[in-house]
Amino acid sequence: MTVYQTEYRLKNKDVNMYRKLRTSTLFQMLQEISIAHTEELGAGREKTLDHGFLWVIMQQHLHIYDLPGYDDEITVSSWPGKTMHVLFPRYYRITGRDGRLLAEGSALWALIDRESRQIIFPDRNGIFVEGSENGSEFPLPKRIGSEETDHEHVFEVPFSYCDLNGHMNNTRYFDLFDDTVSETLPLPASVRVEYHREVRCHDLLHLRFNRKNDSSWLEGTVDDQLCFRMKVARES
Repeated sequence: MTVYQTEYRLKNKDVNMYRKLRTSTLFQMLQEISIAHTEELGAGREKTLDHGFLWVIMQQHLHIYDLPGYDDEITVSSWPGKTMHVLFPRYYRITGRDGRLLAEGSALWALIDRESRQIIFPDRNGIFVEGSENGSEFPLPKRIGSEETDHEHVFEVPFSYCDLNGHMNNTRYFDLFDDTVSETLPLPASVRVEYHREVRCHDLLHLRFNRKNDSSWLEGTVDDQLCFRMKVARES
């Protein structure tokens, strides 16, 4: 099994006002290691971006046992699973300097055409990522159901939230959650998110959410079209 690892020492920009790792920074680390490893495995920009294909995340699920703090050293590990038709599974583990497991999770990635914004068939375009699994992988993400809500908010997507794909970067949804629903996670926590439709710069996101004792749920729509759903729940 080919495992890619990156070590980090958390700086002031990586943590929030409580000196704990920002949720958005955590998911940014997962995004960056995914891209770096995919490039190493031969599916980098020469076969994707340079041909008009963009990597996008469809679903994510991360179980966070504890969040490291300012100046802590952590190791982020990732490896790909076996390609599922048009979906690329990827698995993650985050450990502390002492080897303690801080988080583990999985994600489903896909490639879309830059012009049509439709998912492409990787095998028809010469794109292959060799995956391997040993049976100890974190379960792949599952769909998030609809829930009743008691809060609403309208958010205009700023320029700074958008990336080179021309849409709101997936890590920014966690900043949106922190700012709108809850500043802190109920650790240990299960964080699940699914992306249905990309959100562009200056789109007006209609947010609906709830806060319960053991979970929070957030949904965003643009022009009545579902864009994303996120659920954060306390885990034992």
